[in-house]
Amino acid sequence: MPDSPEASEAGAGASNDGSHLPENAVEVKGLNKIYRALGKGEAAHALVDVDLSIPRGSLFGLLGPNGAGKSTLINILAGLVNKTSGKAIVWGCDIDENPRQARAAIGVVPQELNIDPFFTPRELLELQAGLYGVPPRERRTDEILAALGLGDKAHSYARTLSGGMRRRLMVAKAMVHNPPVLVLDEPTAGVDIELRLQLWAHVEELNNRGTTVLLTTHYLEEAEELCDRIAIINHGKVIAYDTKRALLRRLDSKELTLLLSQDLPEIPEALARFGPEMMGGRCLRFQYRSSDSPVSEILAAVSGAGLSVADIFTEEADLEDIFLQLTHGAHDDTIDAKILREARIRRDRRRYADAE
Repeated sequence: MPDSPEASEAGAGASNDGSHLPENAVEVKGLNKIYRALGKGEAAHALVDVDLSIPRGSLFGLLGPNGAGKSTLINILAGLVNKTSGKAIVWGCDIDENPRQARAAIGVVPQELNIDPFFTPRELLELQAGLYGVPPRERRTDEILAALGLGDKAHSYARTLSGGMRRRLMVAKAMVHNPPVLVLDEPTAGVDIELRLQLWAHVEELNNRGTTVLLTTHYLEEAEELCDRIAIINHGKVIAYDTKRALLRRLDSKELTLLLSQDLPEIPEALARFGPEMMGGRCLRFQYRSSDSPVSEILAAVSGAGLSVADIFTEEADLEDIFLQLTHGAHDDTIDAKILREARIRRDRRRYADAE
């Protein structure tokens, strides 16, 4: 794999000792993008006063529903879309004042596979390096292919590669100019679980080697597993931006589900004060605030009601809960119980039906 991008020339004058490296790999201030009206349609405000800072070396998640503005933001950073107003800086380079340096500092892996099927992986990387102006003596084509597990396919036609190999080839193409910032736009969309795990491993390795990674994804468990910082964008506005831990603390919510040894015709009166929900004939689910921690009281009440517990499941709020709460308009720290319950109901019924 190439050396840490923190020593690359794309780093806007960064020295090998790291003394001139930018604190933030990407900075966006007051960014707006308005698409002009077409015909009788209305103008679309795709980005609204977006402020965002992505620390150098982070693995950053950008989440949002379809049409939220994620792709517009990425395309502005990559120089593919002109912003309406505001400022965007990539690796210390203003995209207006130093557009070539800014573009050289970023590599974008799009969601769509744009690979010429009649080229080999090695030919594709050489062509891509040439387009970025990388001199032949400085190219690391074979090294990049080997690092992404494509060394033995270097001379095979791209059309013969599996879907997973093509995804890795897309990452390789984005790395030919050794960018310190790598953007992955829905990198695991439509791929199987095994391939997804392989791509996660490659992304983590790139990040461990110093590459700042900006990840957009619809798989929230992917962002929760990989990212250390997360921003959620909706209707062109950043509605949440914090570390993953801080975001998860926003929902002071936990669930306790008890699988009982016998069927229950109804909820026992001794348990009514805890507000449990029946999930099938033998499952009771209790929702409570993590800070209250009434588990011992619940178990004592269950025992006092003469019930025997066969198994216990606990679950804390996750990134999916945060995402649903914020994108459905609940912008305070309270739990929208209806939204969360509807989001989990199918998953829970399948889980507890299997347990029974």
